[in-house]
Amino acid sequence: MRAEVLSRVGAVNVGLASFAEAIRDQGAPVAEVDWRPPAGGDAATVRALERLWGEHAQTVAAANGEVVDRIEAAVPRAIAVARAGDVLPVLSDRRLIHSGTRIEWERVCDPQRRALIAACIFEGWASDEQRAASLLASGAIALVPGNEHNHVGPMTGVCSPSMPVWVVEDERSGARAFATFNEGPGRTLWFGVGDRQAIDRVRFFRDELESTLARLIELEGPIDVFSLAAQGLQMGDELHMRSQATGNLLIRNLLAGFAALRDERAARFIAGNHHFFLNLTMAAAKCSLLAGSGVRGSSVVVVMTRNGTDMALQLSGLPGRWFSAPAAPVQDALLREGYSDADAALDIGDSAVIECVGLGGMALAAAPAVASFFGGTAAEALARTQLMSQIAIRKSRRFAIPALDFDGTPVGIDARLVAELDLTPQITTGVLHASNGSGQIGAGVAHQPNAPFRAAVKALAETLDANARG
Repeated sequence: MRAEVLSRVGAVNVGLASFAEAIRDQGAPVAEVDWRPPAGGDAATVRALERLWGEHAQTVAAANGEVVDRIEAAVPRAIAVARAGDVLPVLSDRRLIHSGTRIEWERVCDPQRRALIAACIFEGWASDEQRAASLLASGAIALVPGNEHNHVGPMTGVCSPSMPVWVVEDERSGARAFATFNEGPGRTLWFGVGDRQAIDRVRFFRDELESTLARLIELEGPIDVFSLAAQGLQMGDELHMRSQATGNLLIRNLLAGFAALRDERAARFIAGNHHFFLNLTMAAAKCSLLAGSGVRGSSVVVVMTRNGTDMALQLSGLPGRWFSAPAAPVQDALLREGYSDADAALDIGDSAVIECVGLGGMALAAAPAVASFFGGTAAEALARTQLMSQIAIRKSRRFAIPALDFDGTPVGIDARLVAELDLTPQITTGVLHASNGSGQIGAGVAHQPNAPFRAAVKALAETLDANARG
């Protein structure tokens, strides 16, 4: 019997990369398999996933397919501009809307607190900051989360009765959503600044811009938000942190109306506000997700929101049920000179609604310019979109990315995949100062906590188990 002499030894490494590095240092080839225990090894989540991928698999798959079909079929259009108190019944009394889930005044983060105080002064409920804070602390002015009333707002997300809002509707499903006007850069309520300059901005919206935009829609017709967004995606936008191209498309569509109205101040404000389209995108995304809500058995995330204190989400299959955890920092961030991580507020805003429809952090490959905010390259932006496809139901039919050979963006965040892979959605967003009212101090990518996704998966499995038992 002839002895075989091994001339070459190779290895396959599963798990810890340090083991592969040790083999490679000795000159041997090694193939790495990026394997981690499902759900980070959390036994209760693993058991829930076994049931959702096992006995309930057909129910969940059918439900998820229906949800994404509904989201993709929605055609949200801005049909009107209205005073918030006229279209949001919750604002009929002394109440203020904010981003995120429900929260007590004592736990409200500093930027949101400043914006809420400023809104009280804007409404004439208080003459100064001290009186406004006292009213809010006592409960004389109540706080309500916008998502529970089909309103979404970026960053602090504050909306009061006298503020104008976009009214966005999907005619097919009847879903309707609302968002304030974007206030632009600088000292503004959405950035957690509550001084006179910030209040003057929303007074301008109430006294002038509201009527101009309402008349523009009357003259030019409803705004097909996602049609413009799909075009902007081809022009370097991802529609969350960057929407300059899409905003320019909107201005082009409204140009004749502006000429007819001869409102130079409004035109200059919109032309100079590179975030103006953001709030329209948010309202359209909320409208589409409302169309996809309430499908029994679905594990698709249809609400994902943060308020600088908590992060929370809802599944289509468990309407009205919140799953929350402490908000995360914006981990991959570029801060302005002179600021450090210690100055940064935690992740905040309703704007993660954009990622839920396949834009923002799900579409980073479309906007290589955004990569600079997390110190990356265009190739890394592309890789991040591909990574997000691992937690999505399918690829969008309406949002295509040239850099991916016009492949669709990942759409339909599946809580099962998030929990199993321990891979949470990435949100492109701004960074606010945590304590001194400086406003925005940077931008980057926020990775969401995994605890709410695990909790939602367990709750969905328990609900389906109960339904099966009758």
